[in-house]
Amino acid sequence: MEKTIPAGLRTTFLIHFLVGLVFGLIFLLFSEMWGELVNWPATDPTIYRLLGAAILGYGVSSWFAYRETSWARVTILIQMEIIWTGLGALVSLWGLIFEGIPAIGWLYAVLLAAFAVTFSVFYFRK
Repeated sequence: MEKTIPAGLRTTFLIHFLVGLVFGLIFLLFSEMWGELVNWPATDPTIYRLLGAAILGYGVSSWFAYRETSWARVTILIQMEIIWTGLGALVSLWGLIFEGIPAIGWLYAVLLAAFAVTFSVFYFRK
């Protein structure tokens, strides 16, 4: 019998899609305005836009995973999400502690860590 996707994981995919959509579009389309608003100026807007494109890509992949029913079809995505969000949380914390990035970094670190933990819990329980 094929393993199905737990309801909580499906919800996580949906939330990840929505958060990715919001932040991806902000970084992609409004990088300079957002940078000024959060006191982290976009001195090189192309880097922000590239990050926005990546976030949108991850978010849309979560939408695709949300629509799936087979565990086997989302496993590699979950592994990738664990790595992406885990490393993102660590990089954000590093920046906050050692490089003095603006306070918005705490929001990024918390969101990424929450997704890393949630994806990990579902992955290792299965």
